[in-house]
Amino acid sequence: MPTRTSAQRRETARDAHRAAVSLCPTNRVLDRLGERWVGLVLKELEAGPLRHSDLARALAGASQKMLTHTLRELERDGLVRRTVTASVPVRVDYALTPLGESLLPVVHAVTRWAQEHVHEIDAARQAYDAEN
Repeated sequence: MPTRTSAQRRETARDAHRAAVSLCPTNRVLDRLGERWVGLVLKELEAGPLRHSDLARALAGASQKMLTHTLRELERDGLVRRTVTASVPVRVDYALTPLGESLLPVVHAVTRWAQEHVHEIDAARQAYDAEN
């Protein structure tokens, strides 16, 4: 059996860790929720179905490409439903699925926590930056 270097052992350990993280349900969900526009899209759709153009107006900072990508990923995850209505022009609406609606309490809890503690985080960052 050939001897492995410490660099090879570290690489093997890193690969095993990456594989474990990719299977972790918490990491998989937080990866999606951590994307820039996901929380805002979920909060906009809370009030009911919206057309792409309505979402684009509400999330003016998101490019059309990024908003479309976000909506597709949320649809893929089963959090958002896309409904196409045959008309001229074609009407496309987006709405939360029951699974997406079940995520709203989590989004609200994170929002509340952020609002309550963002000043503490800002102060900690300033203190850290001043020391380093």
